[in-house]
Amino acid sequence: MTQLSRIYVDECRREGGGGLRDAVARAELPPAFTEAWRRHLLPRPWFVHAPEMAAFAQDVESLFDLLVSLPHRLFDGDMERYAKEIGLEPHHAALLSRAGSGRPDRLGRADAYHDGTSYKLLEFNLGSEVGGLDMAVFNQGLLRVPEFAAFAEEHRLGHVDIAAEIAAVLRERARPVVAGGAEPVVGLIEGRGGVAPYGRLMRAFQEAMAAQGLDLRIGEVGEVRARPDGKLTLDGTPLDVVLRNFAAVQLLDDPEGPEVAEPFFRAHEAGRTVLFTSLESGLYSHKSALALLSDPRWSTAFDADERALVDRVLPWSRTLRASGPAELLDLCRERRERLILKPGAGYGGLDTFVGWESTDAEWHRALAFAAEHGYLAQERVTPRPEPVYDPATGAVDDWVAALGVFLTDRGYAGAHARANRADGAAIVGMSSNPDTRMVGVFSHP
Repeated sequence: MTQLSRIYVDECRREGGGGLRDAVARAELPPAFTEAWRRHLLPRPWFVHAPEMAAFAQDVESLFDLLVSLPHRLFDGDMERYAKEIGLEPHHAALLSRAGSGRPDRLGRADAYHDGTSYKLLEFNLGSEVGGLDMAVFNQGLLRVPEFAAFAEEHRLGHVDIAAEIAAVLRERARPVVAGGAEPVVGLIEGRGGVAPYGRLMRAFQEAMAAQGLDLRIGEVGEVRARPDGKLTLDGTPLDVVLRNFAAVQLLDDPEGPEVAEPFFRAHEAGRTVLFTSLESGLYSHKSALALLSDPRWSTAFDADERALVDRVLPWSRTLRASGPAELLDLCRERRERLILKPGAGYGGLDTFVGWESTDAEWHRALAFAAEHGYLAQERVTPRPEPVYDPATGAVDDWVAALGVFLTDRGYAGAHARANRADGAAIVGMSSNPDTRMVGVFSHP
């Protein structure tokens, strides 16, 4: 437990609560954010130590550079060999490479636990489809509550506005296609049928971008048209930037998906509408890419500082395959209570197998399935618990959080957290655990 968490909870427990116990409930939040997140918010913010977070963010930047170097470092630039090694089918790899530059845009979210000693990376989600880009709205609303504002001033709390960082990057990317320094029009584009399930989240982000002065329009790939000059339009409005909210798997699951997406690639290559980010981010966010960093077969490809970086932030990670060494599966059977199995291209904790929540028989079946489908086996990281005061009951319970640390070409771009009760299910994610709560992150000196 951090000292600041204890101070905050003690203040909430004090007679009257000093106005902190219900500060989140009293925070004025904009309507789309309220619709998307209000009922999912933790009743207090999450605190991180600023120097420690800065050091981890710097490690994340270095890890990004390592990841994107893997095809050249390990496979002499042969993307087909690289894609095969991480378990991508040729047609999937070809789509990911379409309109790519060979080096993806540095935009992503590194998910991490603090184990009581340091931050450990769980996965590195790259690309513009990562969630949580609007969560700094939580911080801003909370700072408008006088009692919390006084607490923040007393303890010198700070935060990086994720939305402001993304808006700055979008303006930078749009510069080549926008004349005279005008503000760009941005299309937040989902796959076909994607707005219905994700629309409330997209509207919350649209609202956050409007607060940054950006005109952002929401649509699906099938609604975007190309003018004769190659410029993309949505409902007749020219788009300067497409902020991609669709993933390659969505296109591949759609019989007409790759064909529908082709105008996006052509417009990007012609310099008419920028596609941000390109699909090539998926070549490096695949979880098997992380395994390459810690696999002893490739250790000589990294210098001492790079190996130290990997050892510092990445838990033991290996890719399981049916054709892989039998001794690796044997080791994973023995280490059931210390391992978790994740699909290589999965998200949100879906289709994940948790060793310490499985019986031996269940684990054996899970390993067989994982080997057949190319899963990542990763060492368990036990997150440090923090106390949370429940204003409805007055109880104080331990919670754990997965920190989402955002990265752009400008560097560290802020953080948010997803939190579960410490005695709850192992997966901390909205998609797989309805008890998960969202929360903004403040740093302290």
